Amino acid sequence: MQLLTGQTLSFSADPFAVPHPEACTLRRRGAVLVREGRIAAVGEADTLRAAHPQAKVISYGDDLICAGFIDAHVHYPQTAIIASWGLRLIDWLNTYTFPEEARFADPAHAARIAARYLDLTAAHGTTTMASFCTIHPGSVDALFAEAQARGQCVVAGKTCMDRNAPDDLRDSAQSAYDDSKALLTRWHGTDRLHYAITPRFTPTSTPDQLEALGALWAENPACLMQTHLSEQTDEIAWVRDLHPEARDYLDTYEAHGLLGARGLYGHAIHLEEREIDRLREVGAALIHCPTSNTFIGSGLFRTAALKTRGLGVGLATDTGGGSSFSMLRTMAAAYEIGQLLGTPLHAAQLLWLATQGSARALHLDHEIGNLAPGLAADLVVLDLASSPAIAQRQAEAEDLWEALFPTIMMGDDRAVRATWINGRPTP
Repeated sequence: MQLLTGQTLSFSADPFAVPHPEACTLRRRGAVLVREGRIAAVGEADTLRAAHPQAKVISYGDDLICAGFIDAHVHYPQTAIIASWGLRLIDWLNTYTFPEEARFADPAHAARIAARYLDLTAAHGTTTMASFCTIHPGSVDALFAEAQARGQCVVAGKTCMDRNAPDDLRDSAQSAYDDSKALLTRWHGTDRLHYAITPRFTPTSTPDQLEALGALWAENPACLMQTHLSEQTDEIAWVRDLHPEARDYLDTYEAHGLLGARGLYGHAIHLEEREIDRLREVGAALIHCPTSNTFIGSGLFRTAALKTRGLGVGLATDTGGGSSFSMLRTMAAAYEIGQLLGTPLHAAQLLWLATQGSARALHLDHEIGNLAPGLAADLVVLDLASSPAIAQRQAEAEDLWEALFPTIMMGDDRAVRATWINGRPTP
C-alpha cells in the first residue's frame, strides 16, 4: 500500500456544464492511497497519513497528482511516421500511412512498434488509448499483448478496408467480419483490454463491409465501434460521390448499423445539423484531434458549441496524423482552436477532456479518468515548474489554475514527474 502526497485534482462534475469551482476538488496538501492497483482513498495528506500509518509514503512535494491522460483516438502503427511533412489527408495516407502500415504484416515489426508506442506515451503521462491497428490481426495481438504485460487499459481494433487502398492492405467484407470476431472473442474483456470494431472510414469500406461490421456490432453491443467522420471537406465530397443515395456522411454509417451510443467518431469537424442531432440522440461520442486537424489542415472543431448542444467529446492526439504524443500539447492545441472560434477553454475543461471526457467517451469512466476510490490507480504526476520558462510564470501564479496553465501550454515530457499504471510507477 502506497500513499502518494502532493497537490491533487479530482472532478465531481463536468466543467462544461457547471462552473469549474463546482466541478473540481483541489487539495494543496492532498494524497492518494493506492492499494492493489486501485485508488483506495483520496483526501488530505495529514488525515490519510494518520489513518494509514503502515502505508509507504511517496512524496511528490508541490507536484500535481491527477488521473492519467486518456488518448481517445490514435493509430499506433503510425508511430514511426509521426510529423511527416504535411499533405492533405488522402495524399498523406497514400504517401506515408499505407506504406508504413503494410510493414505490420511482420509480427516482429508490430511487436517492436507496440512496445515503442507504449513507452513513448507513458513518458508523456498517457495511461489509456483507443487505437486503430492495421488490417493484420497480428497488429492487434501485438498491442494487446504488450498492454497486457504492463497491466494497461487499452482499447484497440483491427482496421478494416476493402476498397480504395493498396492491394496488400485490403481485406474483404467476410474476412473483416471473421478476423474482427476472432480478435474480439480472444481479447475483449481479458484483463484490462477492450475491443473496438474498426472500419477505417466510409471511402475505404464497401457497403458490404460496413454492413458486415454493423452486424458484428449488433451481435456484440458491449463493444465500442471507432471510425472517422467529416475530417476534411474533400473527404466529404468523396463520400458524396461514392454514396449519392446518402443524406450525409453520417448516414453512410447509420444505414449499415454503425451509429450508436458506443460509437466513437474521430474528427467530426464539418458536421451538418442532421448529423449533430442524430449523434446527440443516440449518445455517440465525438473525438477532438486538434494537433492533427491543424497539422493536416482539416479545420476547427467546435468543442464548446458541440458540448453546449449535448454531445459527448473526448480528446486525442491522433498519432501519427497528430504531431505529438503529448496530451499536454493536445490540450494546448484545443485551447488555441477554441480561441480562434471565440470560445477559449478553461484549464479545468482542458484537463477534464483529457481525463474524464475521454473516459466517458470510451464508456470507461467507471474504471479510469478520475481520482476517486475504486477506480484504477492510473495516475500522472505533473511538475508545474519543469522548465525555466514555465517555472518563472508559475512563480507568479495566484492559484492552482494559473500555476497549471503554463504547463498545459508549454509542457512536454519533462513535466511528467511520474506515470502510474495499474498501481505501479512506469520505468
